[in-house]
Amino acid sequence: MYNRRHFLTGATLAGLAAPAIVRAQGILRDFPFKLGVAAGDPASDGFVIWTRLAPEPMERHGGMPLTNVPVEWEVASDTGFRDVVAKGTELARPELAHSVHVEVAGLLPDRPYYYRFTAAGERSLRGRARTLPAPDARVAALKFGVAGCQHFESGFYGAYRHMAREDLAFVYHYGDFIYEYQQNYLYDNGLPIRPVRRYEQRALIDVTDFRAAYAQTLLDIDQQAVRSVHAHLSSFDDHEIINNWVSDTANWKMDLPDNDPDAAPADVFMLKKQAALQAWYEHMPVRKALLPRGGMIAMNREFRYGDLMAMQLLDTRQYRTDQPCGDGFKPACSDVFAKDRQVLGRAQEEWLGRNLARGGAMWNTLAQQVTMMSLDRRRRPDETQKILNIDSWAGYEEPRQRILSRFARLKNCIVLTGDEHQNFCGDLVQRDKVVGAEFVATSISSGGDGSDKRSGTDEWLARNPELKFANDQRGYLVCEVGREAWQTHFMVVDKVTTPVNNLSKRATAVVENGVAGIKMA
Repeated sequence: MYNRRHFLTGATLAGLAAPAIVRAQGILRDFPFKLGVAAGDPASDGFVIWTRLAPEPMERHGGMPLTNVPVEWEVASDTGFRDVVAKGTELARPELAHSVHVEVAGLLPDRPYYYRFTAAGERSLRGRARTLPAPDARVAALKFGVAGCQHFESGFYGAYRHMAREDLAFVYHYGDFIYEYQQNYLYDNGLPIRPVRRYEQRALIDVTDFRAAYAQTLLDIDQQAVRSVHAHLSSFDDHEIINNWVSDTANWKMDLPDNDPDAAPADVFMLKKQAALQAWYEHMPVRKALLPRGGMIAMNREFRYGDLMAMQLLDTRQYRTDQPCGDGFKPACSDVFAKDRQVLGRAQEEWLGRNLARGGAMWNTLAQQVTMMSLDRRRRPDETQKILNIDSWAGYEEPRQRILSRFARLKNCIVLTGDEHQNFCGDLVQRDKVVGAEFVATSISSGGDGSDKRSGTDEWLARNPELKFANDQRGYLVCEVGREAWQTHFMVVDKVTTPVNNLSKRATAVVENGVAGIKMA
């Protein structure tokens, strides 16, 4: 029997019974690598390489025969594949949508490699990934990206083409890779506008639906571009399943009582969650230890970049207690301060504590999904009562304080966050002491074109002195980490309602080594 601690410590993929294997060339109706290639979860000696065979991506089973298909893979030190350093064959299984997750090992640390796949006589796009430095290596610098929230209907993914051109060690994708619904209208300054493109399905229910949503997203060539050149550290947030879900609870509607007949029964929701997480695994470049078991994924894991940075990738959805106060943006109720509330769950929080206590890195980074700062969300002068984002750490004050207490005993604590569809950053404060810094990355497309500032931003900044910057354009973060300072660049695009856009650096925030607060450059 599996329990949550088992999932948090990782698992290995048991062998699956193998049906017949198709070996003949020419068995597929069309080019099978239409969803591209990707690499992820890098280590000092390798990484995962991924692809999915889908000659007809939007058809059931991707247009593939319901049998195992061998996929050859190669990793080389050069773009021409004259020096192949690793190769093999992996079975693409119909049970996993003919996806392939190869865990490449035995490579040299801190250098680029190139990879490709061959199946049924067809060859994939060439991919690129970089190994991490050795865990005990002294490292002078690191540059990586942060991105997520890419609602297909709200805009194009042109920001990813710019990101693909950046010289990055890896990309942390904080989640909302797909959205679980289709919208008839979007809104710009309160007025309805039509989506720039449409999801094929109105709502996602079973694994076939979720597979189709990922396939449609991965057909985007800019999405394929960024995944083909940068290894990804992948996580999920809420829209991979349903808005604001936590644990075994689906918050279909805000303020819906648990006994309301429209509420999703836990057992029914868990069936949907199981299907959604299977489809997430099938399309992400993650290790086989993240294969869903019993409707759960052991998503939290640690990445160390030599002695420069230790990154703890957290899961703020699967083990969280239900949002207090009925969720939403509203004043705090007493449950916000309840002692028994959980965001990470006890096992994951203990795992995090052990990793932070071990030390050995100059910068301590938490990569996660929802804002840790407890911010007053009022944006109008006539609002008299403090408003919180209840779905963020602000709705769970006791576990939030526990994390801040750990930060108070450490140096150089950085939190990376998404979910908000806007850029902002600020100091993490415990009892009037700055103990860390948080950088919140905007969306790739969710929210549409946006503007430099949302309505009421000046009021919001004035009410929250810990906030240092806020912006409402789309884009991504580039983090440059050195031994003297951490710099976060807010990279923004001028529009997402057209496929091609212009990139600019909107702002740079700096955290100096040994100084907890943020300064704007």
